Amino acid sequence: MVKFNTEEDGLRPILKDYQEVALRYLWRLGGKGASSRDVWVNVNMDLMGKRTISRASIINFLNDMVDEGALNNAEITGKGGHRGIYSAKHDEAGFKEHMAKKIISKMLETWPEATKAAIDSISG
Repeated sequence: MVKFNTEEDGLRPILKDYQEVALRYLWRLGGKGASSRDVWVNVNMDLMGKRTISRASIINFLNDMVDEGALNNAEITGKGGHRGIYSAKHDEAGFKEHMAKKIISKMLETWPEATKAAIDSISG
């Protein structure tokens, strides 16, 4: 579930700092994909000195992004059993457009008249 914070800029209206770091890591891989462990290690290296993020938080975020349609998750079998490999469905611009469509669609579904009026007043 995505929440929208109107007081933030960039990707931060819908992502926490560690979530943005995780997505940027996956975008850098260019569709190659990574395990939740790889994402977790990368996020904690990036945030070193600021704070530590649990692996469960990373897994929950990655699975939420799969549910939102922003990431792919392919199951592979390895030494330790089954594990997911997460990859980005979109680059940063595509992600922003995808999420904007989801947010606007939900607003049109929930508050159709108010949303249409707001869009009309913004677009002039």
